[in-house]
Amino acid sequence: MIEDRSTKSESRRKDHVLRETIMNDFKKGEIGESLRRDFKELYRFYIDTDTQHRLESYSRVRRYLFASWYLLKSLILRLNPARRFLLLLSIIFFFWGKTNWSGNNYNITIDASPISYLLVLLVLMLELKDKLLAHDELRIGRTVQKALLPDDNPTLAGWSVWLFTRPANDVGGDLVDYISLDENRLGIALGDVAGKGLGAALLMSKLQSTLRAIAPEYTSLSELGQRVNLIFCRDSLPSKFATLVYLELTENSGKMRLLNAGHLPPLVLRGANVEELPHGAPALGLMKTSKFDELTVEIAPGDLFVAYSDGVTEARNERDEFLGDQRLKAIVGKSAGISPDRLGERILSTVDAFVGEAPRSDDLSLVIVKRWS
Repeated sequence: MIEDRSTKSESRRKDHVLRETIMNDFKKGEIGESLRRDFKELYRFYIDTDTQHRLESYSRVRRYLFASWYLLKSLILRLNPARRFLLLLSIIFFFWGKTNWSGNNYNITIDASPISYLLVLLVLMLELKDKLLAHDELRIGRTVQKALLPDDNPTLAGWSVWLFTRPANDVGGDLVDYISLDENRLGIALGDVAGKGLGAALLMSKLQSTLRAIAPEYTSLSELGQRVNLIFCRDSLPSKFATLVYLELTENSGKMRLLNAGHLPPLVLRGANVEELPHGAPALGLMKTSKFDELTVEIAPGDLFVAYSDGVTEARNERDEFLGDQRLKAIVGKSAGISPDRLGERILSTVDAFVGEAPRSDDLSLVIVKRWS
């Protein structure tokens, strides 16, 4: 009896949670906007870019008709054979409608529409089950990934360092890490593996472990770049590559040693002027024979160094506009005299305000360094 009362109480609690969730959805007044975003994401996910461009040249009615057909066709092709069969069967039952069998003593009418709805619901439940299982695995993967990344900012005499990374999905392909090379030297890495999701995250972990293992052995950053590139070419997939900014700082020194392997050029704020550092070598994993140059950057007291991933400048708003390099440079250019963490927060708040309710399109990472003396 006690178990029965407990079960009924839990059932009532879940019913109450369901009612409250549905009521809150309507109170927030976001259903229409949420549906609009969802349909837009469906369109981008199921219809390739070339087809989208072709549909834009059609009239509105023709575009809607063809887009609906392409969406349905793409959905059917992405299902596994059993679910594809169920969905096709539901479409047949939907258009079948009502069927009558009559004789001298009987008249039977069968409406196939409910069967159609039930089959669609079954396919939806199966797909949702797969998604929830995959989400749980990704959540665990994110926990592991966070454990591998630094949970604090490094300290080095004469310098202030702020590190940040935020994946677009549950797991990300950006690398932000630091390595204590010896008692007075610090290595800092910002990498970006091509793509997003689990595959990029696994390759990011490979790049991180490689840097941590071999970076302390090399005094030449050009040789370090060549070695990391050979390992990445050997262990990565043919279509995958990674960009990397790796810098070394020495305590109470104004010299920064820098390696740029195909990454976006970092920025240096000197007074009120924003300097863009030179482009680096090719990305890691493209060619085994790639050569990498070491750059020495003079950082004066008060100067700010900013390395960032393309999740900053390629952040998109609901109108598909990019934040862009000029907006980032404008933010950095107005940040003389502030600390790295305040500049980082200023960049993040600007990106978030610009993106608004649009979905995050890429991982976002920042490394900001300031020399104090």
